[in-house]
This record gives sequence, structure tokens and C-alpha cells, in this order.
Amino acid sequence: MRRFLVVLLTLVAILSAGWFALQRADIGYDRLELVYANSDSRILPLENGLRVHYRDVGPRNAPVIVLVHGFSSSLHTWEPWVANLKRDYRVISLDLPGHGLTNCLEGERVGTEQFVETVDAVTRALGIDTFTLAGNSMGGGVAWAYALAHPSRLEGLVLVDASGWPENAQEEKTDPLVFKLLSNPVARRLMKNTDMTWLVRDGLRDSFADPDLATDDMVNRYTALARAPCHRDALMALTSGGGDRARATKEALAKVTVPTLVLHGEQDKLIPVAAAQKFADAIPGAKLVTYANAGHLPQEELAEDSASDLRAFLAGLNASETASTDPTEGG
Repeated sequence: MRRFLVVLLTLVAILSAGWFALQRADIGYDRLELVYANSDSRILPLENGLRVHYRDVGPRNAPVIVLVHGFSSSLHTWEPWVANLKRDYRVISLDLPGHGLTNCLEGERVGTEQFVETVDAVTRALGIDTFTLAGNSMGGGVAWAYALAHPSRLEGLVLVDASGWPENAQEEKTDPLVFKLLSNPVARRLMKNTDMTWLVRDGLRDSFADPDLATDDMVNRYTALARAPCHRDALMALTSGGGDRARATKEALAKVTVPTLVLHGEQDKLIPVAAAQKFADAIPGAKLVTYANAGHLPQEELAEDSASDLRAFLAGLNASETASTDPTEGG
């Protein structure tokens, strides 16, 4: 018995030492900005204390499109689209609270309502009256929630592998390992301050139809930005139910009046393509485009194809607006 206790205590000591060795401290925003901000980056202080990292490129008098990233991501996910669109459109991408280089607000519930308010505050501060709003994954949930809350401010809505529909048991089985672990309260406590690089890599590889698109630089960016002050608390809150998440229903989405484009990768393991069909069926007049060779991030994986479909949608919006305001039309 004594020998067993010695072996058990030794094993516990080894595991504890390993766990402590994997603990990682916060990284300050000043250090992160040196690596992940660029010449287009700006910080917008809001009255509520948020300091929002955003980028605003393209012609000032062009139609505006605002891009909202997903859970644990950042505005960097949109760079392929930004590069394509900025010649002809004013393109604004931003980091949501608790993500990227945007801080958190102590004591404020993180989630959809806060994110919708942030998008609204940023666009108003930049003097933008109306715009097209695009969101990926959790950002898609923010986008359609914004369309319901502020319909008069939107010219178009673009949902890219958007979240919102409850998962069934079969769909939950295909979730990447990192999301399965984050759904467990004990695992969340153990994981919070530990080195998550291997889990981030696993989750990102599952996010693409071609796993090799999850490069070391991408993994390092996700891992580093999650270590900004308070970000891990925000991410844990969003996965634990402590954060506010938008829940899609047919009744709610039937009230979306803005022209809508739904894009979705058919190999998405996190949000199945069936969800895209539900959005298209629920939102009046929505157009659906799916990609056979893309996963959860078609804006990165099939940047040219998805941007081309977006351009066609935006051109249709602009043509409709021009026709409705042309004084030579309609007598």
C-alpha cells in the first residue's frame, strides 16, 4: 500500500508539474499590436470604454461593406476579401470585444447584444449611414441579429457559414475537439491559462477542407491574440453559456427585410451546410451559394470564388439603388 501511495503521489506531482509548465501569462496589447496591427490599423475609443481595433480601406465615396469575424477569430480572416474589394468598395473590418486587438469591458456580458452595439457604434462614429454587413460563423449571428435590430441601416446582408441554428446530437459529434472540450466546465477551468497551441491547430485544421491551409503563422496568431488581457475570460464565457448568443428561428428571420446572400462551405464540420439552407428558406428572397471544396472559412479557403459571388451580389444592390433613385425612371 505504501508503495502504491508513493507511485500515485509521484504521478500526481509529475502531472501537476506538467500542468504548471504549460501555464501561459497574458500578452499586453502593446506587444500584440507590434505583430498583428498594420499600417491600415486604427484604434477607436468608444464612450463605454472599448478600444476597438479596425481597418477602413478603399474609396471614401464608394459603397460600404462591414466585415465581422467569428468566435476566437479576428479581422485577419477577411484579408483575402479586403484585398479583392478595396479597389471598388469602402471596406471596414473590425475586432469584436474580447477578440483580436479589441479589449473587453469588465462586468459587461459578452455576446451578440454587445457585438451588435459595437458594430453600430463603430459605423456611426465613422460617419456611415448605410452599409452592407457580412459575418462569418458567430459573426454571421451578429450580422443577422443586427439586421433585425437596425434594418434601416443595412443595404445588404451576407451570411458566411453563419451560426444561430441549434445543433442536433448528430451535428454535435462532428464538432472539432477544441469545441467539445470547451463545452465541458472542468476542461474549461483546466484549459483556461494553459498552452492551447495544439488544440488551436487541431481546430483550425478542421475548419478547412484542405487542413494544410492552417499554417504555423495562423495558429500562432490565434493563440497569441487569445492571450490578450481578458480575452480568455471572454472566450470561456461564450462557450460556457455565460455569453449571449443569438438563436435563429424561422419566425425571427422571416422579419429580415434586407437583400441577403448566404454563402457556405459544404465541408464545414462546425456548422453543417444544412444550416445555410435553413437561413435561405427563412429569410425572404435570400440567395444561397454553397462551395463543394470549402469548409468553415470560404472567405479564406476559396477567396476568389467567394469574393466573386459577393461582388455579383453587391453589384445587384447598387444597380437596384441606382434604378430606384434615377429621376429619369418612372415618369
